Amino acid sequence: MSRTPPTVSVLPTRGLVDEKFKVLVENLPPGRPVTVRSLHRSEDDHYWEAFGFYTSDHRGTVNVSKDQSVGGTYTGKEPMGLLWSMCPVPGSRKGLRLRKLNVCSPMLVNISVHSGHEGFRDQAPLASVLIERWYMAPGVKRIDVRERGLQGTLFLPPGPGPFPGILDLWGGGGGLVEYRSALLASHGFATMSLDYLSCGQPVFTYAETAFNFIKDHPQVVADRVGIVALCIGSLPALYLATDSTVVKPRCTVCISCFATFPNDRVVAGSFEELTSISGNVPVDENNHEMWRDVGLEMMSGCPKKVNTGKLTSPLLLVSGCDDQNWPSIETAEDITQTMRAAGNDHLLSRLDYPDTGHLIEPPFSPHFRSTKFVTADKRKMMILWGGQTKPHSDAQEDSWKKILSFLQQHLCSSLNAKL
Repeated sequence: MSRTPPTVSVLPTRGLVDEKFKVLVENLPPGRPVTVRSLHRSEDDHYWEAFGFYTSDHRGTVNVSKDQSVGGTYTGKEPMGLLWSMCPVPGSRKGLRLRKLNVCSPMLVNISVHSGHEGFRDQAPLASVLIERWYMAPGVKRIDVRERGLQGTLFLPPGPGPFPGILDLWGGGGGLVEYRSALLASHGFATMSLDYLSCGQPVFTYAETAFNFIKDHPQVVADRVGIVALCIGSLPALYLATDSTVVKPRCTVCISCFATFPNDRVVAGSFEELTSISGNVPVDENNHEMWRDVGLEMMSGCPKKVNTGKLTSPLLLVSGCDDQNWPSIETAEDITQTMRAAGNDHLLSRLDYPDTGHLIEPPFSPHFRSTKFVTADKRKMMILWGGQTKPHSDAQEDSWKKILSFLQQHLCSSLNAKL
């Protein structure tokens, strides 16, 4: 009598990128060593993989959510290790970074099971299944924004609304980065990503225009608009929250916060200086640039910082203790002292994560300790971001839940009753 062939199943096979899945391998011989592998071909034609080494139980099954991986790109009981521990396959170019470019299509991942713990790349899988990971939930609308001189993309949640709104500001790479905005819209927030580094006008005025565009949208609740920002994006975010006489964010989230004005041109909203800083940047043993010390020097010699003592709305700071790109922990501590002295520190919440780097992304995104980086003014370099894979990945999962909770508390609380 022939044995039933092995199978691998994933539930759900189609889900959001921050949604957990369950991987189950069945019909193996008991005590069989196997490798469970994920493989993804990125939009720039690079292959990424993760894998764990398992042994089937007495029933011939491997449950990735419950069983221990004894080796591979992750070890231990890690239900989502097949995603967060992804790295380029051997022989790939150095410094790659995995980012979704077209959020209207899914991230396709092949989950396969192979016999043994060695040589799995050279053998046909015992079984495999293709899954879809989406940043856009069904019904989310993507809208190009070119009104009022803006270069942005608005994502609207399913349904008529009205919805709370978010202005999404990324860091020094410039351009339109849409995937976090799409994911926030999938959680019920009308969110606009904004290209602000190439706007050709004072950034703070431009950000005010973008904020008002969201506020004025007929499907947005005008007094329930907040900001989520990363790194340099924190400067316009905090300006809007502290100094703007035009807009008033309901709340602000700053990830790897940047709150320093290097000179008067940046104070006036000219950000070209921030993307073309040069000089003696320290490097590590791999010749990767470490901007943390440059940031510390900038902070100590800088006469002007964002005055968070003027904040009148809640602020959440998310920081990695091993951020090698910017002194985000020192920035968070400086903001804490400023707000404590001003008596408004009750508005401040902090999340500080050990062994976590600069690029704190949505959950289950691969960790990048260093990557190639192209600035908004097209300079190329290898940047050390910091972090260790497992704790950084844990921080991404934990911080995302708490960011969503913070946004829901301050943008959605009592909203239904109000409507």
